[in-house]
Amino acid sequence: MSGHSKWATIKRKKAVTDARRGKAFTQIIKEITIAAKMGGGDPVGNPRLRFAIDKAKANNMPADNVKRAIMKGTGELPGVSYEDVTYEVYAAGGVALLVEMVTDNKNRTISEIRHILDRNHGKLAATGAVAYQFHRKGHISVLKNKIAEDDLLALILDAGADDMSSDNEHYNIICSPEAFETVKKTIEQKGIPVDHAELHMTPENSVKVEGKDAELVLKLVEALEDHDDVQYVYGNFDIDESIMAAFHAG
Repeated sequence: MSGHSKWATIKRKKAVTDARRGKAFTQIIKEITIAAKMGGGDPVGNPRLRFAIDKAKANNMPADNVKRAIMKGTGELPGVSYEDVTYEVYAAGGVALLVEMVTDNKNRTISEIRHILDRNHGKLAATGAVAYQFHRKGHISVLKNKIAEDDLLALILDAGADDMSSDNEHYNIICSPEAFETVKKTIEQKGIPVDHAELHMTPENSVKVEGKDAELVLKLVEALEDHDDVQYVYGNFDIDESIMAAFHAG
């Protein structure tokens, strides 16, 4: 499992405070709004919106919040005009980061991101310098106590998945964006609960980071993730899981 995936898994295990839940709701509302703006308000014909609604449900967001976000995106209700922005970043130890954002003011956002980078040993990369190292993939996690490994592997490969790995608690399935919904539905239709499912950018290769550089990378990632406009931070770092857990616990 990639460093970023391990980082995300560790964070999901932590108790969700009210502040973090509020941040999650804000992220999802922005994603629903811009998805509806870009592809229309019908999730049947708008995969990005469909995924965002699924995430809203997984986070127990009230249906009225989802409906209002869609209507703001389609213009049926007045609302803020959002746009997608992606920044490519170099971090300590030669680590590459992709920062996906949804903002209503690009000038304000880039100024604030530059400030975060300056304070956390990061710098903006030229357009394309980092992005080519990442590809969008579907990631689906299933608890290991729900199904035998061989049974799940046969099921997901038949459904079009690319690969599967495991950690202490989960089977972690990787598939193309096109196969994501089919693989997820195939698992669920067998009565197997999906613990987590998401489309995100996956690095082709990882960079092993230790010691001070590891701490600097994690501090930068956390500072970026705390910014209100940031939706996702993806990285090609490979940091020992115990270091990541200790950092987050601190």
